Amino acid sequence: MTFSEWILSSYPNPSKNGQWGLFHILVLLLCVATILTATFLLRKKSTKAKRIYFIILASLILIFEITRRIINLYKATNPTFNSIMYILLPRPWCAIACWSLMISVIINNRNYYNFCSITALLTALIFFAYPSVGFNNQYILFENLYSIATHSLLLIMSISLITLRFVKFEYKSIWKEAIYFLIILTYAFVEIYLLKIEADPMYFMPNNDVQIILGLPYAPFLVLYITFLIVYFNIFYIIDDRKLVFKKFYKNKNA
Repeated sequence: MTFSEWILSSYPNPSKNGQWGLFHILVLLLCVATILTATFLLRKKSTKAKRIYFIILASLILIFEITRRIINLYKATNPTFNSIMYILLPRPWCAIACWSLMISVIINNRNYYNFCSITALLTALIFFAYPSVGFNNQYILFENLYSIATHSLLLIMSISLITLRFVKFEYKSIWKEAIYFLIILTYAFVEIYLLKIEADPMYFMPNNDVQIILGLPYAPFLVLYITFLIVYFNIFYIIDDRKLVFKKFYKNKNA
């Protein structure tokens, strides 16, 4: 295998079932070790020192994102506007989460950190629960490395934002995170219907992989999808804003 074959992912790479194999588990353990180490070393450091850590993580994501786009532009033949947009724009939710995290270190806003940590963690957990890319080939070519590395960085950065207290989930400001989510949802519809570069970036369209795995008709699946997102998002606020939650609970109970 030459470097060109590796970087272009053109070397013959037979499929295999690598989910929850040794390499998958080792990568996951490395992510956990990185999170624990960074939290231990930085927990008493200044906000500036913690921000440098997040800037480094975001920069690593940026390197992979730019490299992949350069490679795909190089490989493109007879490019059209649609195909260029397909290459340049973040398409699936995990890629959108990558770019959201990169933007977060520039914006440096707590509410935006809240939103990014929630969505990035969700996409990372889904990937590591049952990765459909990255670990599913005999060799780790660049395309495999890109998938594994970016999802690992999503997991590390999203949890580190929580453990290093760059986030604060409060119900009084949840509407701000809701607006960010609506922006992402709108972008997903633009991808599907206007640009036509991704069929189902957030896995809510009919006959998507998740629906097929669950074996549900579309209507029940959509209800389950919406319910899951509502419950998932609220978990962070119930835990972090538990004093307010319990205060209102006992107030209503004793009313």
